[in-house]
Amino acid sequence: MILAGKRLVIISPKEPPPEGRIPLIIQRGAFGSGEHETTLSCLEELENLPPLDGARVLDLGCGTGILAIAAALLGANPVTAVDIDPKAVEVTQENTRLNGIKMDIRLGSIEAAPGPFHLIMANIHGDILMALAPQMVGKLLPGGTLLLSGVAFHENYQVLLTFQSLGCQLLKNRFMEEYTTLLLERS
Repeated sequence: MILAGKRLVIISPKEPPPEGRIPLIIQRGAFGSGEHETTLSCLEELENLPPLDGARVLDLGCGTGILAIAAALLGANPVTAVDIDPKAVEVTQENTRLNGIKMDIRLGSIEAAPGPFHLIMANIHGDILMALAPQMVGKLLPGGTLLLSGVAFHENYQVLLTFQSLGCQLLKNRFMEEYTTLLLERS
């Protein structure tokens, strides 16, 4: 059991959910099971966003689908999850079933995702974020939010500049032990 933020808890399929928290049932098998600081920071930032009721959300590089599942449990609909790894797509499908969630799960990258979105989440390396930045911003609605993590300290400034050059403004830049999480808004 891993507590994430004030409302979420990550549990395995065999653990009983604790009272008073929203359980994320996550089967291991791909990156993003909840232990890593980048995943936890994304979950904490996700629950601090304004209500997601009816928001169109994309989890890019979904891994286990943990961020997409959390967004759906917090009210987002529709939710799309994409990953270039077929194993990650399989694990996400299983985890959505375990959580009783329905979402659009696709094999591929940003081009496989039908936009536009109110929120795009991506917990992937900074160099990949920078390479995909124009497409990500292009699929984001004006006023939409980017929740980005997996950015090493030495890449943080360049990632920030890349997204700012595409018309995004920084809302929050969170530094953890080894990585950063950025929250940006498309102007």
